[in-house]
Amino acid sequence: MTTLLITGANRGIGFHLAREALNKGWRVYGSVRTEAQAEETAAELGSGFTSLVFDVTDHAAVSAAAGSLDAPVDILINNAGTIGPPDEDQTTLNMDFDGFARTLEINTLAPLAVAEAFLPHIRKSENGRILTVSSQMSWMGYAKSDRIAYRASKAAVNKVMQGLATDLAPEGIAVCLIDPGWVQTDMGGPTANLKPAEVARGIINVADTLTLARTGQFIEWTGREREF
Repeated sequence: MTTLLITGANRGIGFHLAREALNKGWRVYGSVRTEAQAEETAAELGSGFTSLVFDVTDHAAVSAAAGSLDAPVDILINNAGTIGPPDEDQTTLNMDFDGFARTLEINTLAPLAVAEAFLPHIRKSENGRILTVSSQMSWMGYAKSDRIAYRASKAAVNKVMQGLATDLAPEGIAVCLIDPGWVQTDMGGPTANLKPAEVARGIINVADTLTLARTGQFIEWTGREREF
């Protein structure tokens, strides 16, 4: 049975990733930030789902959660993220620098911290894989400057995970970035063109089929490779 760990599993894409994986008969661990969220998410998702309570930016809590787990992890999906400060406060001409730092902490540093903490469990798998949800807004071909803290944090995590892919390739652990597109979630808003269940299905398929041949790639939820 495949064992999957998802961060930010209580809502949005993360919740639908958990549901899709459970539908495939996988065992799913999902991080949430509070005990109340843990109880609510476990009740909604049912058998096969186990909540892990930690904030992805609390490295001690992440390490403690990893230490409490004794099962191998076949797939880690770094999904938890933030859009950052209000739009008007994350421009190059008016930046909330504390908010920018917090955005980097959640979107860039946390995925690496989670990967490092749970790496001993991923190494126990016969086919360990790490996927990190990025964004089409990270693409360096865009000159757009709106939501620049968010854009920058996702561009940075792309580079971090590309480096992790290089370092873990000798161990046979594949690492990739995921472009989920514009999704109807709290972050994406109701006018987005993609439904979270559809995107989650695609991401789970990418995770299920990911091999070293694709390590280090930036992959759309559809499975198509895209440019950084």
